[in-house]
Amino acid sequence: MVGANKYRIVVKVSLICLAMLFAESTYSFAQRVLTLDSALNVAMENSPDIKQTSLDLERSKALLDAQNAALKSQFRLSINPFSYSRDRQFNTMFSEWNTTKTKSSLGSFTVSQPIKATDGTIELTNRFTWRDSYSDYTDQQVETFDNNLYLSLTQPIFTYNRTKLETRELELDLELTMLNFAMQKLSLERQVAQNFFSVYQSRMSYNISIEELDNQQQSYQIIKNKVDAGLAALEELYQAELNLANSKSTVQNREVSLQNALDNFKQLIGIPLDEMVTVDANVAYEYVAVSLDKALSEALKNRMELRQQAINLQNAQFSLIRTAALNEFLGNISLSYGLIGTDEQFGNLYDAPTKRQSIGISFEIPLWDWGEKKSRMKATEVTIEQRKLSIDDEKIAINMSIRQSYRSLNNLVNQIDIATQSVRNAELTYDINLERYKNGDLTSMDLNLYQTQLSERKISLVQAQIDYKLALLDLKIQTLWDFENNVPVLPEISPDNVKTK
Repeated sequence: MVGANKYRIVVKVSLICLAMLFAESTYSFAQRVLTLDSALNVAMENSPDIKQTSLDLERSKALLDAQNAALKSQFRLSINPFSYSRDRQFNTMFSEWNTTKTKSSLGSFTVSQPIKATDGTIELTNRFTWRDSYSDYTDQQVETFDNNLYLSLTQPIFTYNRTKLETRELELDLELTMLNFAMQKLSLERQVAQNFFSVYQSRMSYNISIEELDNQQQSYQIIKNKVDAGLAALEELYQAELNLANSKSTVQNREVSLQNALDNFKQLIGIPLDEMVTVDANVAYEYVAVSLDKALSEALKNRMELRQQAINLQNAQFSLIRTAALNEFLGNISLSYGLIGTDEQFGNLYDAPTKRQSIGISFEIPLWDWGEKKSRMKATEVTIEQRKLSIDDEKIAINMSIRQSYRSLNNLVNQIDIATQSVRNAELTYDINLERYKNGDLTSMDLNLYQTQLSERKISLVQAQIDYKLALLDLKIQTLWDFENNVPVLPEISPDNVKTK
């Protein structure tokens, strides 16, 4: 009876193993295989944060394009096709009422050109007018034409260049948005890589547990044969059954962990949870030479946080310029020169033209502001000092972070060497003790310890390899330099690429 129960257990476990292998092969055939690069591409397309930052980038580009367009020549045409007025007024000189009737048409064409270098504006204007008027006083109806063509210049003085400042602010806003977009992509790359390798690690743990179950099945069969032959105690068979059941439980637990990791991964990259996917990861260890001096140099040169802080400092300095212009002494120069032609015949407009000339200088002189400007400038100067301190603190933080990552990377190289040797030793130890177990020199409990040790060593090696890959990625993100390929990560992020000509 005991032998029949043992036989049923063996058959049941064998069927479970076959069912797992069949399900795994079927699942692999139908599922979608993702590499780290393809998973990152999917995440980039589906990430809400990336989409939001992309819209911010589009907005910033549109605002800068609008500002640059506003600095080009502007053409305006204003037309009043027809107007009619009838008015009656009392003439005090002659002590009588006078009625006037006027019909007119008016059109003006203006070319306006902002001057970015001086913040002035130059305009060329042509205004043409036709009038047909009647007056009771003269009892005459007169039709006249006049054309006013003139060139004017308006130039503010004793103040800052508002056009240049606004343009530069928009350039910095675009650059800042580009930096935010690049940082979002790097942050997403880090998250995807972590979840990607988490799925891979869970899958490897699951595969290792299946190998362990297979080994336990073999050891169970060995001890069963010995018990049936009367060469081993029945207690050994009971222990082997317990080991086999524990291995089966481990397989089920790790399958649950794998499915949970897959769900988290699919949710992160934005694909349906019911879609079957697996990851194709290459975690084979390849040593990458990293220079600490190179890492620190590239980080301090390329880190986007530093550029962000520098942009914030520039914006604070712009605020100081605006604050200094509060209640400022302001002047304005206006110049105009042109020709005015008038005649009752259109063809004779400029037979006797009249020169149009004007020049004007105006000033706005603040007298007393009760200390408002001084206080606001003091507050802005404090903000500038805070921005400078933030840059210094950021440099120190980056320096410390790079040093720590560099030490961690070197330590992981040693850990991988140790883990690799540990797996080799654990495999040899298990094979030796399996032979001892077959010869009856070792109990099932002792063999299970060696089996557990082998599984743990394999998992530790996979973990060390994954940690090394993630450490390389972390160093790449922190320095913006790809040490594996020895190339910069984001060569396109540069103020020169944003600044307009």
